[in-house]
Amino acid sequence: MGGSAAGSRRRLSDSEGQRAAQEPREPREPRPPPPDRQGAHWKNAMGFWLLGLCNNFSYVVMLSAAHDILSHKRASGNQSHVDPDPVPTPHNNSSRFDCNSVSTAAVLLADILPTLVIKLLAPLGLHLLPYSPRVLFSGICAAGSFILVAFSHSVVTSLCGVVLASISSGLGEVTFLSLTAFYPRAVISWWSSGTGGAGLLGALSYLGLTQVGLSPQHTLLSMLGIPALLLASYFLLLTSPGPQDPGGEEEAERAARQPLMSSEAPEAPEWKPDSSPSLSLQEKWTVFKGLQCYIIPLVLVYFAEYFINQGLFELLFFRNTSLSHAQQYRWYQMLYQAGVFASRSSLRCFRIQFTWALALLQCFNLVFLLVDIWLSFLPSIYIVFLIVLYEGLLGGAAYVNTFHNIALETSDEHREFAMATACVSDTLGISLSGLLALPLHDFLCRLS
Repeated sequence: MGGSAAGSRRRLSDSEGQRAAQEPREPREPRPPPPDRQGAHWKNAMGFWLLGLCNNFSYVVMLSAAHDILSHKRASGNQSHVDPDPVPTPHNNSSRFDCNSVSTAAVLLADILPTLVIKLLAPLGLHLLPYSPRVLFSGICAAGSFILVAFSHSVVTSLCGVVLASISSGLGEVTFLSLTAFYPRAVISWWSSGTGGAGLLGALSYLGLTQVGLSPQHTLLSMLGIPALLLASYFLLLTSPGPQDPGGEEEAERAARQPLMSSEAPEAPEWKPDSSPSLSLQEKWTVFKGLQCYIIPLVLVYFAEYFINQGLFELLFFRNTSLSHAQQYRWYQMLYQAGVFASRSSLRCFRIQFTWALALLQCFNLVFLLVDIWLSFLPSIYIVFLIVLYEGLLGGAAYVNTFHNIALETSDEHREFAMATACVSDTLGISLSGLLALPLHDFLCRLS
């Protein structure tokens, strides 16, 4: 249907064709979509927002629960229990940081290493597996992660549940970012906003429910509706992708910038998910080289911010407040995710092409907070709250602008591969930060 409509628009009489060739070509103004397309646009926008929300939800909740998971203790009977507001009981009495015996970076690694493996292997052949089974498997893993951690009786079992959350999030991110190649580029903004919403809602819901007295076990079980919403959003809300409309503001911006790989794409491509053309190794390598200016800054941004989140948050402990250690950790996570949500939803307001600046600012945050942990010069936890909020703003802005820039600068036939390849950037940076945060935790916790 879309192809015949496009063909009818191209049918000109000979006289009209000659006159059009002689007259200077004027920029085409974007036309408002017809009502049926407008309805499809909003369904897809809401669909990708919900997919971003649901896909990252379990990942965020596991990081918010990291301190509780590692403080895990067995209660009487068959119930596993973690006190929502435990009294600080340092595992190392010689340390001023009130350390757990294991760094929260251990939860980070369990939550990110399976994702890293999936994203590294995805460009090699994940596209051969249809989208629907991937989405179904992702939803099942998300539900399994909540159930396994909720009924766990040991840290090891809990970490296995975290691994399931990682598989769900990693497979889902690769799948849905690749899927954006078959929809208008505006869905990238909605997807990014949804992932930011997952951070805020996930951290806030875990903080709020435990704050009012609900046990971590019942808090996790109350979140089982999220995987069901993921499946409903994909199978019931998204419309079938059609040909991309080459007009509009986004195409004008794209035409003014240098593409990552110059090649002529067929007009109004009608590629469908699960039937995209295979790229040669040479084409993949050329696209990958063009992505380096975006991959490297995003790796640095996520390395710095997750080194802070899972390596330093637990050590930024203030004894002169009414908040317990566990509550301080949950507030750090919630404020960070609030910043991420705000900046991932900001693409309509402002766009950043040079993401290197964001990487440098995030690295400065890391150094500043590391020096504070060593010297303890910040007088109030509220200053740290502001820094953590700012940290989230930088991280979210780097994410959404990176993928938006990639979408503008890749040709249609390369966009699916480019999205799947670039999404390894944040995961690689997070994995490196977790590996380095573990020995740093042990070193600092031995300090008197």
